[in-house]
Amino acid sequence: MPERVVVIYSGGMDSFTLLHRALSEGHEVHALSFDYGQRHVRELKSASDVCEQLGLPHKVIDIRSMKAVMAGSALTGGGDVPEGHYEEESMKSTVVPNRNMILLSLATGYAVTVEADAVWFGAHGGDHAIYPDCRPEFVEKMDAVCRIANYEPVRIEAPYIRASKTDILADGLAMGLDYSQTWTCYNGREKACGVCGSCVERLEAFAAHGVTDPLPYEARN
Repeated sequence: MPERVVVIYSGGMDSFTLLHRALSEGHEVHALSFDYGQRHVRELKSASDVCEQLGLPHKVIDIRSMKAVMAGSALTGGGDVPEGHYEEESMKSTVVPNRNMILLSLATGYAVTVEADAVWFGAHGGDHAIYPDCRPEFVEKMDAVCRIANYEPVRIEAPYIRASKTDILADGLAMGLDYSQTWTCYNGREKACGVCGSCVERLEAFAAHGVTDPLPYEARN
Protein backbone atom coordinates (compact mmCIF):
# COMPACT_ATOMS: atom_id res chain seq x y z
CA MET A 1 0.00 0.00 0.00
CA PRO A 2 1.43 3.42 -0.94
CA GLU A 3 2.78 5.38 2.01
CA ARG A 4 4.75 8.51 2.76
CA VAL A 5 8.39 7.54 3.27
CA VAL A 6 11.65 9.31 4.00
CA VAL A 7 14.46 7.90 1.85
CA ILE A 8 18.00 8.54 3.05
CA TYR A 9 19.52 9.50 -0.28
CA SER A 10 23.28 9.92 -0.54
CA GLY A 11 23.34 10.27 -4.32
CA GLY A 12 25.17 6.95 -4.69
CA MET A 13 24.21 3.92 -6.71
CA ASP A 14 22.40 2.03 -3.96
CA SER A 15 20.30 4.89 -2.61
CA PHE A 16 19.52 6.03 -6.18
CA THR A 17 18.04 2.60 -6.87
CA LEU A 18 16.24 2.62 -3.53
CA LEU A 19 14.73 6.03 -4.25
CA HIS A 20 13.33 4.83 -7.55
CA ARG A 21 12.11 1.59 -6.03
CA ALA A 22 10.08 3.60 -3.52
CA LEU A 23 8.64 5.69 -6.34
CA SER A 24 7.89 2.62 -8.46
CA GLU A 25 5.88 1.20 -5.55
CA GLY A 26 3.78 4.35 -5.49
CA HIS A 27 5.13 5.87 -2.29
CA GLU A 28 5.24 9.59 -1.62
CA VAL A 29 8.97 10.17 -1.20
CA HIS A 30 10.77 12.77 0.87
CA ALA A 31 14.49 12.53 0.09
CA LEU A 32 16.94 13.29 2.89
CA SER A 33 20.70 13.76 2.48
CA PHE A 34 23.47 14.51 4.97
CA ASP A 35 26.68 16.50 4.72
CA TYR A 36 28.87 15.04 7.46
CA GLY A 37 32.19 16.18 6.01
CA GLN A 38 32.64 13.21 3.71
CA ARG A 39 35.31 13.36 1.00
CA HIS A 40 32.82 12.26 -1.62
CA VAL A 41 30.50 15.21 -1.03
CA ARG A 42 30.05 15.21 -4.81
CA GLU A 43 27.35 12.62 -4.16
CA LEU A 44 25.20 15.39 -2.74
CA LYS A 45 25.25 17.30 -6.03
CA SER A 46 24.08 14.15 -7.80
CA ALA A 47 21.31 13.73 -5.24
CA SER A 48 20.18 17.32 -5.60
CA ASP A 49 20.12 17.12 -9.40
CA VAL A 50 18.08 13.91 -9.42
CA CYS A 51 15.53 15.22 -6.92
CA GLU A 52 15.14 18.45 -8.87
CA GLN A 53 14.60 16.48 -12.06
CA LEU A 54 12.00 14.26 -10.39
CA GLY A 55 10.32 17.14 -8.57
CA LEU A 56 10.85 15.51 -5.18
CA PRO A 57 11.15 17.34 -1.87
CA HIS A 58 14.82 17.10 -0.90
CA LYS A 59 16.37 18.24 2.34
CA VAL A 60 20.13 18.33 2.94
CA ILE A 61 21.14 18.39 6.61
CA ASP A 62 24.53 19.88 7.41
CA ILE A 63 25.99 17.92 10.33
CA ARG A 64 29.62 18.80 9.72
CA SER A 65 29.75 20.22 13.23
CA MET A 66 29.45 16.60 14.42
CA LYS A 67 32.66 15.63 12.65
CA ALA A 68 34.54 15.62 15.95
CA VAL A 69 32.39 12.75 17.20
CA MET A 70 32.44 10.89 13.86
CA ALA A 71 36.20 11.11 13.33
CA GLY A 72 38.84 8.59 12.42
CA SER A 73 37.42 7.41 9.10
CA ALA A 74 39.19 7.64 5.77
CA LEU A 75 35.89 8.95 4.38
CA THR A 76 36.12 12.07 6.52
CA GLY A 77 39.81 12.75 6.03
CA GLY A 78 41.35 10.37 8.54
CA GLY A 79 44.07 8.98 6.26
CA ASP A 80 44.16 7.84 2.66
CA VAL A 81 41.19 6.08 1.08
CA PRO A 82 42.19 2.39 0.81
CA GLU A 83 42.15 0.60 -2.50
CA GLY A 84 40.89 -2.86 -3.32
CA HIS A 85 37.88 -5.03 -2.64
CA TYR A 86 35.50 -4.36 0.24
CA GLU A 87 36.40 -7.60 1.99
CA GLU A 88 39.99 -6.51 2.57
CA GLU A 89 40.85 -5.75 6.20
CA SER A 90 41.99 -2.26 5.23
CA MET A 91 38.44 -1.28 4.24
CA LYS A 92 37.55 -1.07 7.92
CA SER A 93 39.25 2.32 7.85
CA THR A 94 36.21 3.61 5.93
CA VAL A 95 33.88 2.99 8.87
CA VAL A 96 32.43 6.29 10.13
CA PRO A 97 31.74 5.86 13.87
CA ASN A 98 28.05 5.28 14.59
CA ARG A 99 27.05 6.92 11.31
CA ASN A 100 23.86 5.04 10.57
CA MET A 101 22.54 5.28 14.10
CA ILE A 102 23.01 9.05 13.95
CA LEU A 103 21.54 9.41 10.46
CA LEU A 104 18.58 7.13 11.16
CA SER A 105 17.81 9.01 14.36
CA LEU A 106 17.74 12.32 12.50
CA ALA A 107 15.76 10.79 9.66
CA THR A 108 13.22 9.44 12.12
CA GLY A 109 12.75 12.94 13.54
CA TYR A 110 12.22 14.22 10.01
CA ALA A 111 9.74 11.41 9.34
CA VAL A 112 7.70 12.46 12.37
CA THR A 113 7.82 16.07 11.17
CA VAL A 114 6.51 15.27 7.67
CA GLU A 115 4.16 12.57 9.00
CA ALA A 116 5.90 9.75 7.16
CA ASP A 117 5.30 6.11 7.98
CA ALA A 118 8.84 4.82 7.45
CA VAL A 119 12.47 5.63 6.83
CA TRP A 120 14.20 3.69 4.06
CA PHE A 121 17.98 3.37 3.76
CA GLY A 122 20.23 1.53 1.36
CA ALA A 123 22.26 -0.90 3.48
CA HIS A 124 22.91 -4.08 1.52
CA GLY A 125 24.36 -7.54 1.95
CA GLY A 126 27.82 -6.57 0.72
CA ASP A 127 28.18 -4.13 3.62
CA HIS A 128 27.74 -6.69 6.40
CA ALA A 129 31.36 -7.80 6.74
CA ILE A 130 32.72 -4.27 7.07
CA TYR A 131 30.01 -2.04 8.51
CA PRO A 132 28.40 -3.11 11.81
CA ASP A 133 25.59 -0.58 11.31
CA CYS A 134 24.54 -2.20 8.03
CA ARG A 135 23.84 -5.66 9.47
CA PRO A 136 20.31 -7.11 9.66
CA GLU A 137 20.38 -7.21 13.46
CA PHE A 138 21.21 -3.49 13.59
CA VAL A 139 18.29 -2.67 11.30
CA GLU A 140 15.96 -4.85 13.39
CA LYS A 141 16.98 -3.11 16.63
CA MET A 142 16.73 0.38 15.13
CA ASP A 143 13.30 -0.47 13.75
CA ALA A 144 12.14 -1.60 17.19
CA VAL A 145 13.46 1.58 18.85
CA CYS A 146 12.06 3.99 16.27
CA ARG A 147 8.61 2.43 16.53
CA ILE A 148 8.45 3.49 20.20
CA ALA A 149 10.71 6.59 20.32
CA ASN A 150 7.85 9.00 19.50
CA TYR A 151 4.10 9.12 19.83
CA GLU A 152 4.04 8.36 16.11
CA PRO A 153 5.67 4.99 15.27
CA VAL A 154 8.19 5.14 12.42
CA ARG A 155 9.45 1.97 10.76
CA ILE A 156 13.06 1.55 9.68
CA GLU A 157 13.32 -0.39 6.44
CA ALA A 158 16.31 -1.53 4.40
CA PRO A 159 14.76 -3.29 1.39
CA TYR A 160 18.17 -4.39 0.06
CA ILE A 161 19.57 -5.61 3.38
CA ARG A 162 20.10 -9.15 2.06
CA ALA A 163 20.87 -8.20 -1.54
CA SER A 164 24.25 -7.79 -3.21
CA LYS A 165 25.22 -4.74 -5.23
CA THR A 166 24.79 -6.93 -8.31
CA ASP A 167 21.21 -7.64 -7.21
CA ILE A 168 20.58 -3.95 -6.63
CA LEU A 169 21.90 -3.08 -10.07
CA ALA A 170 19.66 -5.76 -11.60
CA ASP A 171 16.68 -4.05 -9.97
CA GLY A 172 17.78 -0.67 -11.30
CA LEU A 173 18.45 -1.90 -14.81
CA ALA A 174 15.00 -3.49 -14.85
CA MET A 175 13.60 -0.05 -14.01
CA GLY A 176 15.64 1.49 -16.84
CA LEU A 177 17.65 3.75 -14.50
CA ASP A 178 20.48 5.96 -15.74
CA TYR A 179 23.44 5.41 -13.43
CA SER A 180 25.37 8.31 -14.93
CA GLN A 181 23.22 10.32 -12.48
CA THR A 182 24.99 8.74 -9.49
CA TRP A 183 28.37 9.06 -7.80
CA THR A 184 29.91 6.16 -5.88
CA CYS A 185 33.64 6.85 -5.64
CA TYR A 186 35.04 7.58 -2.17
CA ASN A 187 37.27 10.22 -3.74
CA GLY A 188 35.52 13.39 -4.88
CA ARG A 189 37.63 14.13 -7.92
CA GLU A 190 36.50 14.94 -11.46
CA LYS A 191 36.46 11.26 -12.44
CA ALA A 192 35.84 8.20 -10.32
CA CYS A 193 39.13 6.60 -9.27
CA GLY A 194 38.20 3.04 -10.22
CA VAL A 195 40.33 1.49 -7.49
CA CYS A 196 38.72 2.32 -4.12
CA GLY A 197 36.49 -0.34 -2.59
CA SER A 198 33.32 1.44 -3.62
CA CYS A 199 34.42 1.75 -7.26
CA VAL A 200 35.65 -1.85 -7.41
CA GLU A 201 32.35 -3.22 -6.12
CA ARG A 202 30.38 -1.00 -8.50
CA LEU A 203 32.44 -2.03 -11.53
CA GLU A 204 32.12 -5.70 -10.59
CA ALA A 205 28.34 -5.32 -10.48
CA PHE A 206 28.22 -3.79 -13.96
CA ALA A 207 30.59 -6.45 -15.30
CA ALA A 208 28.40 -9.19 -13.85
CA HIS A 209 25.53 -7.87 -15.99
CA GLY A 210 27.67 -7.35 -19.08
CA VAL A 211 26.90 -3.64 -19.00
CA THR A 212 29.34 -0.72 -19.19
CA ASP A 213 29.23 1.69 -16.28
CA PRO A 214 28.38 5.12 -17.73
CA LEU A 215 30.66 6.98 -15.30
CA PRO A 216 34.14 8.06 -16.48
CA TYR A 217 37.00 6.45 -14.54
CA GLU A 218 40.59 7.57 -14.08
CA ALA A 219 41.87 3.99 -14.11
CA ARG A 220 39.90 3.02 -17.21
CA ASN A 221 40.08 6.08 -19.47
